[in-house]
Amino acid sequence: MHPLLLSALIQIESHGNDLARGKHGELGALQIKPIMVRDVNRIMGTHYAHQQVTNRAVATFIAHAYLSHYGRNLSDESLARIWQGGPKAISRSSSRAYGRRVMRKLSSLEINQTTARK
Repeated sequence: MHPLLLSALIQIESHGNDLARGKHGELGALQIKPIMVRDVNRIMGTHYAHQQVTNRAVATFIAHAYLSHYGRNLSDESLARIWQGGPKAISRSSSRAYGRRVMRKLSSLEINQTTARK
């Protein structure tokens, strides 16, 4: 997983707002749904509550655990598609646009990071 992928997802999902709330129960900068928290708790043996995802450290832990579990050996674009639509999203054409959008944001973040170093 590219080190800036979660940053790109955060920008796409909430523009960096840790207190963001979605209309379908999503919370935090990464717009995490309750089912994802339950899934990561099952996978990792953790006990996070959905409300904790407004904490950026908790949200990124959950995102990393989720994508590492369901996206082994996949491209960053495929990981983005899984983020948006769950583990089966890479087989659905409806997630392609989201994957491309995240990749454009990732590219832009890479360029900004490179420019900042100069």
